[in-house]
Amino acid sequence: MRRVIIVEDETAAAVNLRNMLKTIAPDLEVVEVLESVEESIEFFSNEVDADVVFMDIHLADGDSFRIFRSVDINLPIIFTTAYDEYALEAFKVNSIDYILKPINAEELGRAIEKFERLGSGERSEYRSRLNTMVASTKRENQRTFLIHYKDKIIPLSIDDIAFFYTANDKVSAYTYDGGCYQIDRTLEMLQTALPEDEFFRANRQFI
Repeated sequence: MRRVIIVEDETAAAVNLRNMLKTIAPDLEVVEVLESVEESIEFFSNEVDADVVFMDIHLADGDSFRIFRSVDINLPIIFTTAYDEYALEAFKVNSIDYILKPINAEELGRAIEKFERLGSGERSEYRSRLNTMVASTKRENQRTFLIHYKDKIIPLSIDDIAFFYTANDKVSAYTYDGGCYQIDRTLEMLQTALPEDEFFRANRQFI
């Protein structure tokens, strides 16, 4: 019995994935479901007995790449994501497995088959590609935010952002052309991520 970890902040999506795995690959056992970046960092900071991780890219408290920047996960990762095909080109180039939401049985089965074919050497290469992708994403994220907009996830460059404002526990980015986009980070998180020579904390509500 091979052990599976699911990182997914939507309960219904996690239950659906667990049920699909039980049907498609009954020899895979879900041993843990993690719902946030912070919970995942804490979990993977300890020794983990598992074989593969199904991980949503966009979690309630940030993107899942933050997990890899904090802890080392020496397991194959199969990403689940709501990105469109164009936004997933980077994953294809790096040969990273992904499943586009909503998950269907055929794509899930294909991803599991690829995982099962990985030998030890291929797993090392897979890990190297993942490290490269995460490092690249980290550099890009210093200048770009991935945000939800009209049922899609789109990039928003900080060069287009005039200021950030928080109200009712929600943070929004306001652009020079009058646009307003919700950001899944607190002002404190933004303050540490943004270039100090371009943004400053004006008060408790504005950057």
